[in-house]
Amino acid sequence: MNPIPRTVSRRAFLKSSAALAGGLVIGFWMPERGGLARAQGAPKAANPNAFLRIAKDGTVTVMVKHLEFGQGVTTSLPMLVAEELECDWAKVRAELAPAAPEYFHTSFGMQGTGGSTSVADSWTQLRTVGAQARTMLINAAAAQWKAKPEACRAEKGFVLGPGGRKASFGSLAEAAGKLPVPGNVALKSPKQFRLIGKPMRRLDSVERIDAKTVFGMDMKRPNLHTALVAHAPVFGAKVVSFDVQKVRDIPGVTHVVQTSHGVAVVAKTFWTAKKGRDALEIKWDLGAGTGISSEGLRAQYAGLAKQPGPMARKAADPAALKAAAKTIVAEYEVPFLAHAPMEPLNCTVEFRGDSAEVWCGSQFQTVDQAAAARAMGLAPEKVKLHTLPAGGGFGRRANPAADYVTEACEIARDVKVPVKVVWTREDDIRGGYYRPMYVHRVEAGLDAKGAIVGWNHAIVGQSIITGTSFEPFMVKDGIDATSVEGVSDTPYDIPNMAVTLHSPKSLVPTLWWRSVGHSHTAFVMETMVDEMAAAAGEDPVAFRRRLLAKHPRVLAALDLAAQKAGWGTPLPKGRARGIAVHESFGSVCAQVAEVSIEKGAVKVHRVVAAFDCGLVVNPMTVEAQVQGAIAFGLSAALHGAITIKDGKVQQSNFHDYPVLRMSEMPKVEVHLVPTTADKPTGVGEPATPPIAPAVANAIFALTGKRPRTLPLRNMQWG
Repeated sequence: MNPIPRTVSRRAFLKSSAALAGGLVIGFWMPERGGLARAQGAPKAANPNAFLRIAKDGTVTVMVKHLEFGQGVTTSLPMLVAEELECDWAKVRAELAPAAPEYFHTSFGMQGTGGSTSVADSWTQLRTVGAQARTMLINAAAAQWKAKPEACRAEKGFVLGPGGRKASFGSLAEAAGKLPVPGNVALKSPKQFRLIGKPMRRLDSVERIDAKTVFGMDMKRPNLHTALVAHAPVFGAKVVSFDVQKVRDIPGVTHVVQTSHGVAVVAKTFWTAKKGRDALEIKWDLGAGTGISSEGLRAQYAGLAKQPGPMARKAADPAALKAAAKTIVAEYEVPFLAHAPMEPLNCTVEFRGDSAEVWCGSQFQTVDQAAAARAMGLAPEKVKLHTLPAGGGFGRRANPAADYVTEACEIARDVKVPVKVVWTREDDIRGGYYRPMYVHRVEAGLDAKGAIVGWNHAIVGQSIITGTSFEPFMVKDGIDATSVEGVSDTPYDIPNMAVTLHSPKSLVPTLWWRSVGHSHTAFVMETMVDEMAAAAGEDPVAFRRRLLAKHPRVLAALDLAAQKAGWGTPLPKGRARGIAVHESFGSVCAQVAEVSIEKGAVKVHRVVAAFDCGLVVNPMTVEAQVQGAIAFGLSAALHGAITIKDGKVQQSNFHDYPVLRMSEMPKVEVHLVPTTADKPTGVGEPATPPIAPAVANAIFALTGKRPRTLPLRNMQWG
């Protein structure tokens, strides 16, 4: 029952490989790209990073290297393979890949899911795997028939040959597996696609409906214990001592151990572990964190926004604003936000002394496996990390600190029994890693004709990159690229635009949150552009059209959303429309929100979205992702706010950190912008940024009041 000190050393990044069973296994080799792999010691030689397995019964299993947490990759990625393989879609299956270099992201240089890149990352890779497998199967059949491969073809899981010969993929799999993997294979053009671009129901739908999917929370192992950790009540606080006397009297509690960030109670059931944790008496050294408050940060940030700072974009004529006929100065504020996935954080670990297994919904498998190995004093290849489906994540499960995974491994190492660490909802809301709060200050000017002549934009907020392995590549000259994205690279043709960034440090732990910097920059840019349109006496859509003349892709999304929403047509009394358009993750999303005010609260009735994500793999997945991203963004716009007082988060659960209710969900219409693109771009995140400004602009159209602070529930609109 005594705490065990933790001393571990850093180790090189993982070098393990995966072994898969089956008749035919094909590995596709791609050279790693990006500095991250080299910086973290990943192997420089090309490694297999995607696998296809064909069983004797003809079942095709695709190993999905990305995490499935609602976005549908276990359907869209197998579609890429099946398109080129020419298999029977009814026999396609998907498995989430374990942590291994074989499954490294082709750009990240590590295995992970993020940046709305899963389909784009696998676009060429998995189609090549399918084409290679098809070629090998055809060659195997041709050899058996003593025919020329050119005289054979693959169709719906069979190879067809001269004289009416026919052989199933399953019957050919073993022979095909012994053939060399072809180096160069021709891929289909979009005009030849039979599967890609067609609406396909998710392969896991029935399993989910029947509650057969095993999430991390569902994981069961022999003699599995549950652990709950008492984390610091104040950011930066440290354990001085703790008393376990009251815990000893609780039947079922088996261990109490100190971790790097708190004290864990281990028991045979969740409820017993919770009772034990509640009974713990811990003395904390609260440290400097007690001085942190949202109010104090707000005042600090507002002051910094008026000071010169590192320049992310320089104006051609810094003095242009002095000649403006009309100038608008606006200050914006957005709060800290929690990720709050429906499935709270959890991780199951079996430590065997010289090896270990880990089960979790990992968004950063490479990082989590390496962190687990360090925590348990093992070589990375001795730790097998199983990727489980996750009930949401929104960035929280892609933590460079691998906090909850490390925590579980420390406990399992110390107690020597299988352990599942579970974070309660309160642990999750109060446990740290938030979307930073930001203050923006914008000074923009118009000439006598209503054209923008200058724009000074100051952004203040914590960096989510500083101190991580991404810092060398994403922070240049004091500028965290994620904090200014969507502003410094705006598609609007704004002359004399200057952008500065202050990144003050704080003990409040921050992390990327769905759509990252775009989650706040789109709100500011799109409401400010709307305000400039009003000051110029011009329609918001027409004003934007002039500024987007050089960006036809963004303009096309704007026009389609306006058209489908009936922009300019009459609405029922008490309703108004607002529009916003934003480009992120290689895609463009425009949204029109139809809003009313009911009893002083904002009610969103309808959202019309126009979405351009390049070549569409599965329209059903895209539509679902846009709907979900709008719900997520609207939840934050209307309700989301983490506030801090005396170093403590004041929220704890969904009663005081509310999320969107079903009764608040508007009707959402998704329209895909016609495109000639030959590859896909991001889908999971780009529809989140435009919803807050679209709603805010509708509120202005309805009430004449300009929202500049989120969440909107903090203001009265009646």
